[in-house]
Amino acid sequence: MSVAETRPVLYDDAAERRHLRIRGEFLLDPDVVFLNHGSFGACPRPVFEAYQRWQLELERQPVEFLSRRQKDLLNNARAALAAYLHAQTDDLVFLPNVTTALNVVARSLPLQPGDEILTTDHEYGALERTWTFVVEQRQAKLKVQSLPRRLQDPDEAVEAVWSGVTPRTKVLFLSHITSPTAVILPIEPLIRRARAAGIWTVIDGAHAPGQIDLDLQAMQVDFYGGNCHKWLSSAKGAGFLYARPEVQALIEPLVVSWGWRPRDAWSTPFVDAIQRQATHDISAYLSVPAAIEYQQQRDWSSVRQECHELVRLARQGMLEISGVEPTVPDDPRWFAQMATLPLPSGCDPPRIKQRLYDEYRVEIPANEWGDTPSLRVSVQGYNTRQDVERLLSAVRNVL
Repeated sequence: MSVAETRPVLYDDAAERRHLRIRGEFLLDPDVVFLNHGSFGACPRPVFEAYQRWQLELERQPVEFLSRRQKDLLNNARAALAAYLHAQTDDLVFLPNVTTALNVVARSLPLQPGDEILTTDHEYGALERTWTFVVEQRQAKLKVQSLPRRLQDPDEAVEAVWSGVTPRTKVLFLSHITSPTAVILPIEPLIRRARAAGIWTVIDGAHAPGQIDLDLQAMQVDFYGGNCHKWLSSAKGAGFLYARPEVQALIEPLVVSWGWRPRDAWSTPFVDAIQRQATHDISAYLSVPAAIEYQQQRDWSSVRQECHELVRLARQGMLEISGVEPTVPDDPRWFAQMATLPLPSGCDPPRIKQRLYDEYRVEIPANEWGDTPSLRVSVQGYNTRQDVERLLSAVRNVL
């Protein structure tokens, strides 16, 4: 029996009705089957309205808002996010996105010539460029460890990564949920090993908040960057950087402004140096508590499980169409609300993506990872069984 056919899909009519209600709360074009939440997210109407209220407040009295109220407003928003992530408020700071957050870390770490950054071949292209830039500047080395083409046992993946460690390894950089392959990597045991070996851990959590449960303190990670505007569905431009207290002194701001060596401290040096940087619209940051509340009010843990079941339905259907086994087995340890759907060899992913959108109004990314062409399906609470069935029907026709 195929790995994608080991369990029945547990998605019933009650779940479909719930997802249809949620769909009515999002601003997405109703004529498009939107299965690409992972790229930029989508914001529900109640959260977007909260975001716009903050923007209006700012414009009514900019000096009052930015000079007198900003500190308390940001601190309150960070406190809500910290509680959600099981972290201390002063151990995280808002930034526009995870790429910015991890640029702060990559450019701050005191790397020496010959030092090594260990990563995998499943990482996000923008961060690969970030580390390549840094190692060229520092005369260090970026070491990319290949994972097995078919991932079965998380322990096997851990050993595959760790086999790349050398006495020169200073940084372990991993995605929590990978962008090109949509795989949940087993980062916790690797973080523990790295901690014991004196290696800094830097985690790209772009796809994690809102898709899987997080406890950053228990994880004992050194640095963790995440997005709130993806799976948590806040307004665009809300991300964060978490740093364990013991390593915060290593962090240097990308932009030196009023928060660097301030005369009147708002918070810790870590938070001040990054948070107090000239004039910018903080409304997206302030909308994060509304996004957290939105999901809590709608039993989002159940919604996430239903989304997982729809992803499983897409995997099973795609296997019947293509005959190509998925990268990972049908196991929630490996994927949550995203998955890659392998296409037959010889396909042209950009052409398939264009045809799916132009002819069937299905928005889904297609790419080639290694030698495997694939679609990447993202399922959020506004998606339904009908969306998945329309995708599979369109793919069948296109192929």
